[in-house]
Amino acid sequence: MTKELENAQEIERWGRFELSLPGLQDGNPFTDVSFAARFRQGHRIVEADGFYDGEGCYRVRFMPDTLGKWSYETVSNIPELNLVQGMFTCVDPSAENHGPVGVDREVHFAYADGKPFFPFGTTSYVWNHQDEELQELTLRSLAEAGAFNKIRMCVFPKHYDYNLNEPELYPFAGSLEEGWDFTVFDPAYWKHLERRIENLQQLGIEADLILFHPYDRWGFAEMSPETDDFYLRYAIARLSAFRNIWWSLANEFDLMKAKTMRDWDRFFKIIQERDPYGHLRSIHNWHHPGIHYRSNLHWYDHGKPWVTHASIQHHDLHFVEEWQETYRKPIVVDECRYEGNLNHGWGNITAERMVECFWQGMLNGGYVTHGETFLHENNIIWWSHGGTLHGESPSRIRFLRQIIEAGPQLDRLKTDFHWDIAAGGVDGEYYLAYFGSSRPGFRMLPLPEGITFAIELIDTWNMTMTPLPGTYEGNCRVQLPGKPYQALRIQAINQQT
Repeated sequence: MTKELENAQEIERWGRFELSLPGLQDGNPFTDVSFAARFRQGHRIVEADGFYDGEGCYRVRFMPDTLGKWSYETVSNIPELNLVQGMFTCVDPSAENHGPVGVDREVHFAYADGKPFFPFGTTSYVWNHQDEELQELTLRSLAEAGAFNKIRMCVFPKHYDYNLNEPELYPFAGSLEEGWDFTVFDPAYWKHLERRIENLQQLGIEADLILFHPYDRWGFAEMSPETDDFYLRYAIARLSAFRNIWWSLANEFDLMKAKTMRDWDRFFKIIQERDPYGHLRSIHNWHHPGIHYRSNLHWYDHGKPWVTHASIQHHDLHFVEEWQETYRKPIVVDECRYEGNLNHGWGNITAERMVECFWQGMLNGGYVTHGETFLHENNIIWWSHGGTLHGESPSRIRFLRQIIEAGPQLDRLKTDFHWDIAAGGVDGEYYLAYFGSSRPGFRMLPLPEGITFAIELIDTWNMTMTPLPGTYEGNCRVQLPGKPYQALRIQAINQQT
């Protein structure tokens, strides 16, 4: 028997429609009940899995991507949840809603409405597993920094140096002492995670959600294949309708010895098949390649069709252009070491080096993610716990972000000028050149003949931009201050904005 709901809801484009229905509580609803909905507009049908949210409540969520009337009908093996029908209207998005981020023009990113997206990420693996006060502080720090529009964070808690506390909530029912029931999820945990993803969305920050990782004492890194798949399907059903979700299958996947390459292939396929919206999908490595990255046989093949972009851990940003040519996908160096003073080699680079990584990575055609690891008397370290940013790099990263977002779309920014420095540009219009830790007193630049350019000297550390006197054309000499971390912005006179 078909059941109709009166529903005059208006949902903004790329917003989130949610249907909640009461249903069976007996037995194990997580495993015994199937629940989904078919959303229809004209001849188009989009299927979305629903989920059990505890206390007899079943939910299904949907992110509409086209304006107008949508109808839906539920599908379930339980009569009271089956064939429930209704409608809603998809209306224009609010000003800050640009939709989910996707791949744009092969090696870059854009929001669904076409607005370019330049990832300026940070890492705070388990900030969402800390106490409430610290989580709120993390959100305030992100808002105040203004540098980051993506954050890497984990579903599961983390056990590692400086990470020894027990979180309050876990994805599954049970406890470390008494054991986990891997057939029952804890809805309180998932509601909390959803709230934090929503908080990030309100700040304009993408949640690059890490689904698995090796730093574990609870048994989550060594679940059975059946449990892995069960968990993935539940996570997708609950979270895929959030427009700011990216799926990162793992942090340092190659340290997870209980998983094989076939497992990772299967996980990618599950996400690709069950996520109705095609959110971005990646996987992150630990092993470094030595002299040449192809010597690393441990890397997952980012060229596989279900991988949308390469998420790479590597300290040498000169490889970015080569990785881009190999995979023909966006390259995000999600870990290039961290600004800080930890005892670990990956956790004690200078702020100057962190900023240099961002400039080099972007002008070689890719994107870079920040991290911070300063010793703290209470072991509250941004890289894992969030809290307060103590480093000197975030303000300089924000400065670079402002320069990049004010320039041309990066799909036009060629990076093969062979100027012997990190440089990118649009022929005859616009160039950025970065000298890094080098400190030349002048440079000869082969600018095009017949076009007049103005040049600004950028001090990337002091965050200043100083117009150089005169104009420039053709093979020209540019006087420089002979100190490190300088860059040039070169614009044709009639192209300046």
